[in-house]
Amino acid sequence: MKLSQNIGLSCEILAAHKLRTLLSVMGVVVGIATVVLMVAFGRGAEQQILDRIRDMGTNLIVVNAGQTRIVAGRQRQTSLVTTLQIDDAAAIVEQCPAVRLASPAISKKLAVRWESENAVTTVIGMSPQGFSVRNLAACSGRAFDAEEDRARRRVAVLGPTAARNLFGRQDPLGLPVRIGRVPFEVIGVTDAKGMDANGLDQDDLILVPLGTAMRRLLNVDYIDTVYAQAHSAAVLDAAENEIRQLLRQRHRLRDKPDDFTIQNQATLLAAERETAQSMTLLIGSVAGISLLVGGIGILAVMLITVRERTPEIGLRRALGATRGDVRLQFLFESALLSGSGGILGVAAGVAAAELVSRFGDFPAVISWPTTALGFVFSVAVGLLFGIYPAARAAALEPIEALRSE
Repeated sequence: MKLSQNIGLSCEILAAHKLRTLLSVMGVVVGIATVVLMVAFGRGAEQQILDRIRDMGTNLIVVNAGQTRIVAGRQRQTSLVTTLQIDDAAAIVEQCPAVRLASPAISKKLAVRWESENAVTTVIGMSPQGFSVRNLAACSGRAFDAEEDRARRRVAVLGPTAARNLFGRQDPLGLPVRIGRVPFEVIGVTDAKGMDANGLDQDDLILVPLGTAMRRLLNVDYIDTVYAQAHSAAVLDAAENEIRQLLRQRHRLRDKPDDFTIQNQATLLAAERETAQSMTLLIGSVAGISLLVGGIGILAVMLITVRERTPEIGLRRALGATRGDVRLQFLFESALLSGSGGILGVAAGVAAAELVSRFGDFPAVISWPTTALGFVFSVAVGLLFGIYPAARAAALEPIEALRSE
């Protein structure tokens, strides 16, 4: 029998039992749609995390005072260390060939007030180079400069969240804001950046000159962070090694452990990508179980079909059909069921991902290779679970099959 005749006959037979066909196909539809949707969500989450890390800066290396560890999903400093100094940042630029810029910084959560509005936000004292290193730009107003840093001027640049919490919809430029007990003039508002990799709002902050923060706000002679920018992504690892060796030498550590922690953006990106990809694989594997359930449904339907069509099989064999023809016919029907379910499942999964991404807050990125692989897998599942019913149908003897009627 020709291929076109087999396909046509399979379609006629499946169309004659609409409800049964629909129920068997639905298992595959749900399985494929779930795989497409879950992988899209996993890739969306991965992309979101990577974008947040990149938003922290370009070719960024972060040096934190003391050792840090992850607590409740966030990075925490285990103890107060005062060995990191402003001169360390200057030495990093001068003595580390792979480093382009470095910006010393210190931060602390402080109470902020404007008229009757109060908020607690992260105040970061930072050198002017930090705006370039951390990709911070003012959407209104301006950033402070080196002269204002040297003179310890009381000027502040607000993040969008901090500006909204204090001033609502009012333009804050030129207005006074009190940080602790010290009044500052708002000179700018940064562009929105959203959440960082630790789930913290990068827009809920106030930036002030480093000298002003150290003397007028915190009264300290040390810093807690150095933001360094490598010349390119290719030399990030080299820059990290240069910084580590320099700081160990400057801090006279010798055989002692590091009194600082270095985060390389490339390493952080790789770690987050690996974690996100592992989660996507896990989610996709769990979703694939529902596809196997759909395959079991096809197996049950095809076994019922073989039993119901035993006289038909005997007649076809009596008229000259070979065992191979019968086997191929039932394999076609099984593949047609799973293939139809695969097409509908892909369409449903893509549509659901697009709707959630467009109207919801959760990003979804369609993985077309995974989608294509899911469809191929659905057809393969149909063929796999159709082998036994097809072999059983082909094994029927013509005379015994005709007698069963």
